[in-house]
Amino acid sequence: MDIVEYTTFLVKSIVKNPELVKVTSFSSDEEATIVEIIVADSDKGTVLGKNGTIVSSIRTLVQAYAYINKLGKIKINVDSF
Repeated sequence: MDIVEYTTFLVKSIVKNPELVKVTSFSSDEEATIVEIIVADSDKGTVLGKNGTIVSSIRTLVQAYAYINKLGKIKINVDSF
């Protein structure tokens, strides 16, 4: 399982519209991999959580997964459509 599949699994398990979740990753100039999570507008609040607690937890889990698998630094962005 790669970082995109793992992040997709985490996000799809908490949203109401899992079929609308899209996760992509790409490299940045800062030697970090950026993982972009795109969800339905109605699910953005669920993913962010109150005061950002849920997205903070997702970041922690994804970064721990990356550390265990020696994938380097990961940055996560959340957006909606």
